Amino acid sequence: MSSNPGLLYVVCGPSGVGKTSLVRALVERRPALSLSVSYTTRAPRAGEQDGVAYHFVTAGRFAAMQAAGEFLEHAQVFDHHYGTSAPAVAQALQGGRSVVLEIDWQGARQARARLPGCVTVMVLPPSVAVLRERLGGRGDDPALIERRMRDALAELGHWPEFDYVVVNDRFESALDDLCAITRAAELARERQRTWVATQLPELSPG
Repeated sequence: MSSNPGLLYVVCGPSGVGKTSLVRALVERRPALSLSVSYTTRAPRAGEQDGVAYHFVTAGRFAAMQAAGEFLEHAQVFDHHYGTSAPAVAQALQGGRSVVLEIDWQGARQARARLPGCVTVMVLPPSVAVLRERLGGRGDDPALIERRMRDALAELGHWPEFDYVVVNDRFESALDDLCAITRAAELARERQRTWVATQLPELSPG
């Protein structure tokens, strides 16, 4: 077991900013990080496996889990509910394993309230025009695209609540920035106190 509990990283951003690709690339580059698998009431999309992309559950089961206080955070996004298992995250953190949550701003606010030491990151597009282009490139109905644009701009308006901001203009640069944030958090002074006291006791206050 690690001498320190794991860190909780919360990565947010609306549809179209590329946060899912960034988070998956982050955990591939930094295998010590675990990606939390959320619960959702939406139906699986083509190629999605239960327990890998999400834990797919009925609305009734989700409501029961919520009533039992099993979620670290939960939110309604569009017409579906999403939530993060509090016991699963707690077990990983207590075992020294750092966890990455990919959630929306509502969930980030709840996670921050319950775990004030979490590290929060908002992923931004380089411009509103680029965001619209990315959303439009999916071939969805124009009315749905406009709805997503409204929701995206509303979510992006919460960026001042976050510890860090990553602009996803060039993917590799944004990934480098995200990796740097996680590494800097690990090297923070408070995280190193135990190591210094054990390995360099001469530096400890007399």
